[in-house]
Amino acid sequence: MDARTQSFGFRDINATGNELRINGRPLFLRGTLECNIFPLEGHPPMNTAGWLKVFKTAKAYGLNHLRFHSWCPPEAAFQVADSLGFYLHVELPLWALTVGKDPKTLTYLEQEAENIIRNYGNHPSFCFWSMGNELEGDFGWLEKLVRKLKQEDNRHLYTTTTFSFQKGHGKNPDPADDYFITQYTEKGWVRGQGIFNTNPPDFKTDYSKALEGTTVPLIIHEVGQYSVYPDLEEIKKYTGVLRPSNFEAVRNNLRKKGMLGLAPDYLKASGTLAVQLYKEEIERALKTKGVGGFQLLDLHDFPGQGTALVGILNAFWDSKGLVSPTDFSKFCGPVVPLIRFEKAAYSNNEHFNAAAEIANYSDQQINGEVLWSVISADKHFNLRGSLGRQSIAIGNASAGSFSIDLSKIDRACELQITVSIANTGYTNHWKIWVYPDKKPESFSNVIFTTSIDSALSYLQAGRKVLLNPDTANVKGIDGRFAPVFWSPVHFPDQPGSMGLLIDKKSNALADFPTDFYTDWQWWDLVTRSRSLILDKLGAPATPIVRVIDNFFRNRNLATLVEFKVGSGSLILCTMDLHSQLTERAAARQLRYSLLHYAAGNTFRPVQEISAGDLRRLLNN
Repeated sequence: MDARTQSFGFRDINATGNELRINGRPLFLRGTLECNIFPLEGHPPMNTAGWLKVFKTAKAYGLNHLRFHSWCPPEAAFQVADSLGFYLHVELPLWALTVGKDPKTLTYLEQEAENIIRNYGNHPSFCFWSMGNELEGDFGWLEKLVRKLKQEDNRHLYTTTTFSFQKGHGKNPDPADDYFITQYTEKGWVRGQGIFNTNPPDFKTDYSKALEGTTVPLIIHEVGQYSVYPDLEEIKKYTGVLRPSNFEAVRNNLRKKGMLGLAPDYLKASGTLAVQLYKEEIERALKTKGVGGFQLLDLHDFPGQGTALVGILNAFWDSKGLVSPTDFSKFCGPVVPLIRFEKAAYSNNEHFNAAAEIANYSDQQINGEVLWSVISADKHFNLRGSLGRQSIAIGNASAGSFSIDLSKIDRACELQITVSIANTGYTNHWKIWVYPDKKPESFSNVIFTTSIDSALSYLQAGRKVLLNPDTANVKGIDGRFAPVFWSPVHFPDQPGSMGLLIDKKSNALADFPTDFYTDWQWWDLVTRSRSLILDKLGAPATPIVRVIDNFFRNRNLATLVEFKVGSGSLILCTMDLHSQLTERAAARQLRYSLLHYAAGNTFRPVQEISAGDLRRLLNN
């Protein structure tokens, strides 16, 4: 007598219109990728211990979904995912632009699909199946394969390709798709990578317009790809088959340029910016009815393609110290409080208006009181309120609104907005910045000018000068808010910024609330800037606002620096502080802060620069 023992699970997963459902309730995928990155052994774990680290770490950061980019994991991965309730997206081993040209490859893929069904088809975690990554070529053959697999094994949801750049595909579902994965539709982007550098930041926008007319659930493709500066401490983790030559090259380059000591701060500042961008990416997806989820690229780093350090975690699934799992899961978890609001920077003659929502993708309705608070960093402004006790169904639901009069704020400040559900761990927060509507435009003992000739004339006379040249006339690098996309080595021709490293304790910023990294109040200033290249100055300059260059170049960049020029004192700012200031609250306030500082007794630059070197630094 023959016998076989097989573990399997019962679950019903389906697509109802453009909504994913698991056992009859709405499902939202919070996912990331696994691209077969295992630096110690060079292959994926074949035992459950290795996969327990992967899945438990992902779950701690609020995720419920893992996409295997152009591969299928081994049995141990499915076993662990089953035990932890993770949704897996498996792909055939295919990433090609010429699908259909090689008959032997097609035969292999058909056989591999049969092997996947036979070996892994019973696992309840095996929910989603794609024929490959960003495929191009014979979509007729791909459709035929999908329909064949559906007939053989209807326990999974299928998609023809995980996105495609091929004309006629990628923007809309293919005919056999149960769901589709994309970066954009015919009507617009569904990820921030195409928006954050060009559109002024607002926190009310979702992707509803782009989803109009979609007939199956849409999963957002490879969200993020925000490059983080290398953690050079990671070098010592490579004790296996791989050597971190890429990290060693960065370390050697920084040491040669006398900048090695900046590496930890570069990591923290660029990484914290990436966290803010991932937060907004995730919240926009959660706000959009019809989005079935997202797949980050990535929660952890991809060391290939020239080094793509796009993760909050490193290639070992270990923390870089940028954000805790608890804090990340506040905006990336089963239940997430959300608000929609207009912008990040306000004048104190405005109101802050917020519409609250709760994204509840737990397994049950929640009954609780929704609370809000608005508190300044110094706690002097402290307002709290309630939106009442509510029954919050599974899905995304409105939770009411609140409005705050900002007129009682008489000096620049940062406010933290918090929305929570009482007596639960569900809470989320956001920051806004409020500036006085009017400040004195000038100080009698400080010259503000956009002309280098004028500045040098006053400096030679021993005066204090704030020089803010027209960025069109500045030799340097165009400002960019979001950091380098994916990898500056793989894509070397993109602008160089990986965010700002800000000396927040500088008296120059005493009237401009900021942390040490780029946050949303810097968007207008950064996108209207040019970064100065300070490498050729006689001595390394120490900027007040340093621009983190990409690790492929490691130039010494700045947009705010002070110098002693002859007997005069100079603040040089290459962010626009002179155009359209009535509409640009942050620029107006930074200008005031710099002038106020320059007018005081603490403005005593020690870094010297000659008139000739200043001209060479600036002149385009």
